[in-house]
Amino acid sequence: MKLRIEHTTSFSYDEPISEAYTEMRLHPLDTITQRCLSFKLSTEPRGEVMKYSDRFGNLVHHFDALESHQQVLVRVKSDVVTEEKFIDDQRELSPLDEFDYLAPTIYAPHDDALQDLVSPHVVEGNETATALSLMNALYTTMKYERGATDVRTTATEALALGRGVCQDFAHLMLSACRMAKIPARYVSGYLYNSTASEPNEAANAASHAWVDVFTSSGWISLDPTHGYEQTGDYVRVAVGRDYADVPPTRGVFKGKSKENLSVSVKVTAL
Repeated sequence: MKLRIEHTTSFSYDEPISEAYTEMRLHPLDTITQRCLSFKLSTEPRGEVMKYSDRFGNLVHHFDALESHQQVLVRVKSDVVTEEKFIDDQRELSPLDEFDYLAPTIYAPHDDALQDLVSPHVVEGNETATALSLMNALYTTMKYERGATDVRTTATEALALGRGVCQDFAHLMLSACRMAKIPARYVSGYLYNSTASEPNEAANAASHAWVDVFTSSGWISLDPTHGYEQTGDYVRVAVGRDYADVPPTRGVFKGKSKENLSVSVKVTAL
């Protein structure tokens, strides 16, 4: 697939603020099965945009807006080529990666309610079969419902509700795999949906989230929201322990105003 992603983020304020610092994880990853052909990022107010790679290999752009303003706009356009099947040639995890991708987090905790979900699906000696069974269990028992949760909802809370969005499905999958002693990492990105009534409908109008699981054969990439493995319709942007490591935008500002965030995403095939 050759896909174009147009991602616009607006931070608006009730009253002028004196300065703001913003960082963005919006650059598609370059991997064995994905290549970012072009990437353009512009900001208003205009300023120098700098970048660095974080601990997980994600490219992070950041900039300051030091003059008084009431809105910050970030516009990104990316062209990406993807392969039909996800492949990662990593065959061993470093001790740090193994710790990070097995440890509980605030979003993906380990508790008794989640253990009751995990236990029936563990296939001894077969991480792939276990992960696929857990994915199918989440896909068939959880209901996808916008507005049922928010960006702060944990896996435990989503399980109790029995519903959520892709972020909640991903956090539940992380908790389940890790409690089954299978390393797992959060993936953020986009999902092209040719049948959606509106652009990026399946990705909750902003971004999509799924999970990589490390097995004896290496990484496999699973989407519990839709119940299947990553295909060429997926664009990978960032990976981490959970959502807290990979938010598309994050920042701070100086002022007493209330911040309002709006996001528009369009994914099209070229």
